[in-house]
Amino acid sequence: MTSRRNRPPSKQHRRPEGGRPHKPSRPLKGRSEPRDVRTEERGRQDDRKLSDRKPSGRTFSERSEATFRERKFSDRKFSERRPERRPADDRSSEYQSSERKPSGHKRPARKYGEEKSFEHGSERLSRGRKPDDRKSDGRKPTDRDRKSTDRQRTERKFTDRKQMADRRPEHRKPFERRSPERRQPERNIDQPEIAAETPAVQLSAAVQTVEVTPDENGMRVDRFLEARFAGLSFSHIQRIIRKGQLRVDGKRVEPKDRLEAGQSVRIPPLRLDPEKPRPEGGKDEETRQFLKSITLFEDDDVMVLNKPAGLAVQGGSGTTRHIDGMLGVIRTKDGQRPRLVHRLDKDTAGCLLIAKSRFAAAALAKTFRSRSARKIYWALVPGVPKPKQGRISTYLAKEEREDDSVMRVAQHGEEGASHAITYYAVVETAAARLAWLSLKPVTGRTHQLRVQLAHIGHPIVGDPKYFNIENWELPGGIQNRLHLLARRIAVPHPRGGVIDATAPLPPHMQQTWNLLGLDASRYDPIEDAPEG
Repeated sequence: MTSRRNRPPSKQHRRPEGGRPHKPSRPLKGRSEPRDVRTEERGRQDDRKLSDRKPSGRTFSERSEATFRERKFSDRKFSERRPERRPADDRSSEYQSSERKPSGHKRPARKYGEEKSFEHGSERLSRGRKPDDRKSDGRKPTDRDRKSTDRQRTERKFTDRKQMADRRPEHRKPFERRSPERRQPERNIDQPEIAAETPAVQLSAAVQTVEVTPDENGMRVDRFLEARFAGLSFSHIQRIIRKGQLRVDGKRVEPKDRLEAGQSVRIPPLRLDPEKPRPEGGKDEETRQFLKSITLFEDDDVMVLNKPAGLAVQGGSGTTRHIDGMLGVIRTKDGQRPRLVHRLDKDTAGCLLIAKSRFAAAALAKTFRSRSARKIYWALVPGVPKPKQGRISTYLAKEEREDDSVMRVAQHGEEGASHAITYYAVVETAAARLAWLSLKPVTGRTHQLRVQLAHIGHPIVGDPKYFNIENWELPGGIQNRLHLLARRIAVPHPRGGVIDATAPLPPHMQQTWNLLGLDASRYDPIEDAPEG
């Protein structure tokens, strides 16, 4: 007998070309009819059920969508659901059956606080219904019924909280997000509201033609307009020059071009900003009196001031009182403001040259650049330099530190190094312990005298930056302040002649001179030193 495995396949089990073998349909266990018969009978039963179902007034797509929403809502986690506000007089909503609605009927829009419901067939299912209502068909309560009960209890709690929140004042409602607003200061209604005064912008005359004066000879075009019209902004100056509205002898110019005396300048209508109000007149008068008290020489073009020690020449970080700011209270006959020509250190006292006109400022600046100005300084140093007369020539460079910047002696060719030359002479000594030096700087580098004297081993007494002698005690009766004085200045006058001014010793140096028995009227040997 041939085994089942070795039996040749029948026609029904033969594998067709390129496909799987056909298997005959076998009846299922306990089933007498084939599968196709059962399926056909089940379909007829479903058709009878559908024909007996009452019409709901909705299409198939609407019913499917409602069923999908119901299932989606029941399957979501409770933590993801947002409880809806329900009216206070209808906290417990019972199962309600909706009557048949005609086709084409549209459900009215749900109002805020109205209970949300879902329709399925001819029934209206409410969120807050009891689980007993769902047992009307005779079935046992399921897990979904229990979840519905829990949801109903929690929704009632949320409803109670919302109703309590509705009774709260408006500013304490927790469900409103208010945009962050800054609290405005309360205004006193008894006082009238005063509108902020906006400074009016002034317009100059239509078109004016001015002539360049000798004092304005060599000035840049933009500086010329800035000096003539104090309220003119920089951008406005550049605009009228760029557009060609300003003409010099009928020609267009650039802001950097220089003017010559006698030229004719056509100026268009200008937009002038009002000048900033100055402090009270009393303070201005006090400043004028102070400047007058320290004036050594003055005419229409130049003035020489005896700058006190400790008063800065220009403003800086934390410096509000300085010479440059005080000059703002002075105006010349033609309305010009005095300006600085050179500078002194804050702790250095003595002669400070000021130009009162643009012409004088340009002439004196040229004098300082050509090293034609003659300056003499007095200083007190420990020890006696050898030789007693000499020349110091070094290169100086700026060095930045954590809290300050200082000058140091540098090598020739080093980046940022500048050549500095100073002549010195010993005027008198005090028991070979202190020496009175007269100094004549040829160049004008920052801290030049202080750095060079420290470099040769004789720093200036009282110098807080460059005094480098250890274990050196200051003699009794001498103040620990910088003993450096700009004693004398002699420069050619812009109108001809020579300006020669001498400053007296400041109080702390006069005290030291008296203590050491030094005579300030003694002959100064530095006057015979070369000029360059």
